Amino acid sequence: MDHISRYLTPEIKLSCYEDKFFKSDIMFDDHMLIWFISGETKIIQYDASFLFKKGDIFLIPRNQLATIINYPSNGEPHKTVVMHLSVERLKKFYQNIELVKKPIPENKIYSFNNHPLLESCLASLVPYFDLKSHFSEDLASLKITEALSILRAIDKNVDNVLANFDEPGKIDLIGFMERNFMFNMPLEKLGYLTGRSLSTFNRDFKKHFNTTPQKWLTHKRLELAYYQLAEKKKKPIDVYLEVGFENLSHFSYAFKKLYGISPKQLI
Repeated sequence: MDHISRYLTPEIKLSCYEDKFFKSDIMFDDHMLIWFISGETKIIQYDASFLFKKGDIFLIPRNQLATIINYPSNGEPHKTVVMHLSVERLKKFYQNIELVKKPIPENKIYSFNNHPLLESCLASLVPYFDLKSHFSEDLASLKITEALSILRAIDKNVDNVLANFDEPGKIDLIGFMERNFMFNMPLEKLGYLTGRSLSTFNRDFKKHFNTTPQKWLTHKRLELAYYQLAEKKKKPIDVYLEVGFENLSHFSYAFKKLYGISPKQLI
């Protein structure tokens, strides 16, 4: 994978993927504001999928599980400007802003397609990546404050997301796992998102599902793959990444072991 990241600060970077595609299951610790210079990204959540391309701008809230697949497009690499909006930075920004208490934010990605103010703000960062001189913290702070101020001006509900500093509380394990089994996350992360330590997560999982997380996850992913192949008539090459497998050969082996036939035999 030919991936280049150039940082102005730990919070602002220019990201470039040259390869055919790059896939990752992610859960960001920071909110991520992303502007597309070129290329495409497919983002898959448990209940929705999105396709973003050149000119698009979107916000991925922190602690959201998603599969991200990055593609070059029209002969151009996958290239984005990314702004990390950390909890620490946001607490400073909101400390003198009076907020109305709002309900818990939805688990969704916020799209600001081709918005001229946001695009101007993020595009203004690009020339700095070619400078040899140091990009000061004061300038970084000004740029992040500008982006946050624009976000608040164009979406009145964004405070509901950005000013929510709560850590995940203990939630229903069965419902969470049924929604999110296709995301290839470490068990520690899954435990964190359900409000549990790793040991409590494993204990509760065994009690509810009567098996280990690894066995249950593999079986659920193969069930989803079978449905996508048999009912949706998708190809194995288009299915294995989206159901949580890392490579096609492992997927094909596990599928045949469970169902007695190869994925291709269902097409």
